[in-house]
Amino acid sequence: MTAIRLHITAEGLTEKRFGNNVLVPHLGNRFQVVTDVRSVKTGRKHGQDCRGGLLGYEKAKNDIQSWMRKERNNIEVRFTTMFDLYALPNDFPGYPEAAHCGDPYQRVAVLESALARDMGDERFIPYIQLHEFEALILADPQTLDSVYMDETSAIVRLVELTRGANPEEINDGPDTAPSKRIIAEIPAYEKQKAAVGPFVAEKIGLDVLRQRCRHFHEWMETMERLGHEAD
Repeated sequence: MTAIRLHITAEGLTEKRFGNNVLVPHLGNRFQVVTDVRSVKTGRKHGQDCRGGLLGYEKAKNDIQSWMRKERNNIEVRFTTMFDLYALPNDFPGYPEAAHCGDPYQRVAVLESALARDMGDERFIPYIQLHEFEALILADPQTLDSVYMDETSAIVRLVELTRGANPEEINDGPDTAPSKRIIAEIPAYEKQKAAVGPFVAEKIGLDVLRQRCRHFHEWMETMERLGHEAD
């Protein structure tokens, strides 16, 4: 039996840590999908790759396709992404068409379909996070108290903000995106997000994240099904 190997290209360090801390053990232990995660390559400095941040689509495309070429003879390998819809580069495939979509789920579907076509590899599974990683934290913002014990009032306001709301539909405005809403209440999060974000999301747990975030749940289901594709 040949296990499926899954390569995740994450936008930045926050997503990479979440992938390593949560997705890698979940997919490996329960579904025998051997998973690894790396951030987008943005350049080189002193002979080393610099990674983290979706600064432009072409750099991300080149990085993913380079990984694909290295694995071109391996049919058991799959590739996926974890990019934020918020601040997506305007050279991204499908960007002009998606801009006309009022419904965020339709918008992200247009972008993912265009991304898959542009990658041109049947092993590729596109995923764009609605609207950014911090939507996962807003699935249960009360859990922020595991880090910010002195921010009771701020956390109560975030809980009220999300009561009855769909975290994935919290929009992508420069002042109202999920991360901006958290930072407005807890300014320390801005400099600590790469460590705090994955930790809090892990504390919330996949069950809650999937119940509250439909598009994220669908992506998880797709990755879990890879375990049934092994020979």
